[in-house]
Amino acid sequence: MTIEAEAVTVDARGMRCPWPALRLARAMRSAARVRLIADDPQAAREIAALAAERGWTLAAEAGDRWLVGR
Repeated sequence: MTIEAEAVTVDARGMRCPWPALRLARAMRSAARVRLIADDPQAAREIAALAAERGWTLAAEAGDRWLVGR
């Protein structure tokens, strides 16, 4: 099974920060891996800060997608 198959997808396109980060935090309560899709220009900074604060791994994917894990 690949990481992609295990990841829960959270689509936060059209939402302005802090909503993408809040949606990510909520999804990470019950999932070990989350793929976040967010198009807010501030999302990258907010997501990186949240991941660093919580000790999550963060991998930027193409464009507006990130893979976050424990």
